[in-house]
Amino acid sequence: MLAGAGTGKTRTITHRIAYLVNTGHVAAGQVLAVTFTARAAGELRSRLRPLGVDAAQARTFHAAALRQLRYFWPRVVGDRQWDLIEGNKLRLVGQAAHRLGLPTEFEVLRDLASEIEWAKASLISPDDYPATVARLSRDIPESAERLAELYRGYERIKNEAQLLDFDDLLLHTTAALEEHRGVAEEFRDRYRCFVVDEYQDVTPSQQRLLDAWLGGRDDLTVVGDANQTIYSFGGASPRPLLDFTRRFPHATVVRLERDYRSTPQVVELANKVIGAARGRPAGSRLSLIGQRADGPPPRFAEYDDEVAEANAAAGRIRELLDTGVAASEIAVLYRINAQSEVYEQALSEAEIPYLVKGGERFFARREVRQAVAALRTAAAGDPGGDLVILVRKVLATVGLTEQPPPGGAAKERWDALLALVELAEELATAVEGATLAKYVSELDQRAAAQHPPTVEGVTLASLHAAKGLEWDAVFLVGLAEGTMPILHADGDDEAIEEERRLFYVGVTRAREYLSLSWALSRNPGGRRNRRRSRFLYGLVPEGHPAARVARAKATSTGPKVRCRVCGCALIATMDIKLGRCGKCPADVDEDLLTRLKEWRVERARELKVPAFVVFTDATLVAIAEQRPTDDSALVSISGIGATKLDRFGAEILAVVKASDAE
Repeated sequence: MLAGAGTGKTRTITHRIAYLVNTGHVAAGQVLAVTFTARAAGELRSRLRPLGVDAAQARTFHAAALRQLRYFWPRVVGDRQWDLIEGNKLRLVGQAAHRLGLPTEFEVLRDLASEIEWAKASLISPDDYPATVARLSRDIPESAERLAELYRGYERIKNEAQLLDFDDLLLHTTAALEEHRGVAEEFRDRYRCFVVDEYQDVTPSQQRLLDAWLGGRDDLTVVGDANQTIYSFGGASPRPLLDFTRRFPHATVVRLERDYRSTPQVVELANKVIGAARGRPAGSRLSLIGQRADGPPPRFAEYDDEVAEANAAAGRIRELLDTGVAASEIAVLYRINAQSEVYEQALSEAEIPYLVKGGERFFARREVRQAVAALRTAAAGDPGGDLVILVRKVLATVGLTEQPPPGGAAKERWDALLALVELAEELATAVEGATLAKYVSELDQRAAAQHPPTVEGVTLASLHAAKGLEWDAVFLVGLAEGTMPILHADGDDEAIEEERRLFYVGVTRAREYLSLSWALSRNPGGRRNRRRSRFLYGLVPEGHPAARVARAKATSTGPKVRCRVCGCALIATMDIKLGRCGKCPADVDEDLLTRLKEWRVERARELKVPAFVVFTDATLVAIAEQRPTDDSALVSISGIGATKLDRFGAEILAVVKASDAE
């Protein structure tokens, strides 16, 4: 099933499962539906319950694998079950890095851990890692050989401590099914029908587990949208989705293109965004068709600095709140989490409640834990009566008043308790005669699945974290070159196209109100040297003030950067950095480029920073093409300013000179 954003794929999935069960094709308990986030799995369970098929399993890949591994462990391994690593793996990665003399700062360890996760998700062993990253020209934070040693060391430390990481759940469960016939037969007798949501995000390790589950059968439904592939850095690929009919020639392909989420104005903009993508495979060419009534046109705005941009967003949010839009139906989305600070400040000053997605977990909050404990005690007494009234009565004992407090932390606690009441109302509507015990069970399931109820407040989230969510009003902020697309994607066509898809995901989160903005400098009074994102060209309507600003800049009498080959004016960031048009032939010195990359690895290790912080790949390519011989030629390359000239200039020129000498 090829399903575009907002086309009702969750409804389609759940109704298909209900149809298969109700027509006798399969028993509800023989269905396993898997997706990629705990929230999405919780949403599937919530949708299946009113359809009478709540016995069907809906889990993430990792949750399903953990359940199966725990069940089969005594038969496969025989001794005590290994524990999951608590928190994250950075402690163990740090131990392995320390033994190799590698940096152990938090940011470095995070990058090293991500590389190990990518390798395991991609089914790449430590022995195969160096050759694989060389073939893929992957930008890595250390030398391939050192990373392979780190990978081995991490696995050794983890296994000696008898611990499992999340990637192990998939790998060990797959091994149990592939290598133990009895285990495979029992599992395949238990589960007969499989549904995979967000199939464009499947990794090789997840695909292999799915193949082990199937065991050659074809009772499989997959749903995805290649236009929303945004996790390739973690090993995800849309290829299994696009090649599905080759593997299963008799499969029925259903295309969902009618968008029931967004207004035609938002849909039109989304189609323009993804329509400009390069190299789109045929299976990804979905064009959304808006089904809602007309709404306001998307807003575009350019600001002098990020503070002005954030204050303007807060002002517009206040206007929407005054017209009746709920705070929980508004989101501010940005490329990286570091951008949230200025919006937190602006919303705080405007006295607008907000939630930072990725912050403290809902069910870990003190007031929520107290409330759940009180509800569990009350449920043990088996009180009868209206569920919502009972929940309100219990929560009144832990701080839920009839009227909300004026603001601050007290209001946040009150909002959390009110969210529990609203969840009770939802359950009472979906399940006739729902009891307090059933409600507490629902809370336990949501806590285990990290599927919190909606809490009133504007959502602040990264674009990656916003995947799968939607709001009435969305503010896409910080849409400047270097941020969208992100700086280290420049020079890599595939990375740029993934950034475009990420932008597309952001646009399609909006139901009705969509605002897009960018700032020319970071701080008030700073140099206004930023440019709006290349993805916005062709989107800003003619006659719009932002379009006039862009034209004025493009036609100004100031100096233009011109192609050193054909002399044409350069506009794209990558073209300016290379000093030539993308269509003009490259004359990169491959030997020099290799030397530059080796130098960068050593300097990054010395400075204990990721390699791209020293110089991006695009800057190194520009140096290898232009082969500067003095400071003047070096600073003429975009991306090399006074600071980097002072810090690295002499070393770079020495590398160029040594290459020329040989």
